[in-house]
Amino acid sequence: MSLDNIIFKKKKFSDILEEIYNNQKKKENQISALIGELKPLITDIGDATLVVPLIKEYMEIGIKNDEQLIKMATIVQRALQVQAQTGANDLIFSDEEKAQLFDLAKNVGDKK
Repeated sequence: MSLDNIIFKKKKFSDILEEIYNNQKKKENQISALIGELKPLITDIGDATLVVPLIKEYMEIGIKNDEQLIKMATIVQRALQVQAQTGANDLIFSDEEKAQLFDLAKNVGDKK
């Protein structure tokens, strides 16, 4: 399996992996900055009960988006392995994998 295989448009598998990594690092920095900005605003338990759920929701959204990208990368990796084993020129997806890709694409599209 080559990480330089073009998956769609001009995206290579290595590009997708890099995007997952960069997204994770960006979210880590954003969450740290958000917490840093909100921390001085919390003066009592009432403030904390309002702010902490916002931080939690933001983190959960980021995690779900990353999970979708990781699932897509897993499906593509399996397809590339099948391609390498069979020597086929095209990526070969089973009906189940096609359905998973469609569901993932729909989920990612719905979240934007």
